[in-house]
Amino acid sequence: MKTRQEVIDYCMTFENVYTDAPFHDDNWILLRYKPNKRAFAWTYERNGQMCVNVKVDPQWRDFWRELYIGVTPGYHQNKDHWNTIILDGTVKEDDIKTMIAESYELIKNKR
Repeated sequence: MKTRQEVIDYCMTFENVYTDAPFHDDNWILLRYKPNKRAFAWTYERNGQMCVNVKVDPQWRDFWRELYIGVTPGYHQNKDHWNTIILDGTVKEDDIKTMIAESYELIKNKR
């Protein structure tokens, strides 16, 4: 998974998801859960790399950051609860999907 469209396509497989561009900036496309409008994936390009921010359970946050150089503290977000995944091919696609799915589950039942 290396492109924004691949991330969006995967995120759209989850129930009640829509895309949003709340900052009026085409660089930032968010994937949100319809019932509570919470975002679980933030896609953007930074320093020539496509990235996606995902919500993370703090007990898993460091696991992902230590496993992959392409997983860093969430850019422009709470560093305890969000990770950035750099889509440069260094993070296994299955693990990217796992992190996105976990992010979706974390926000799904929030109000």
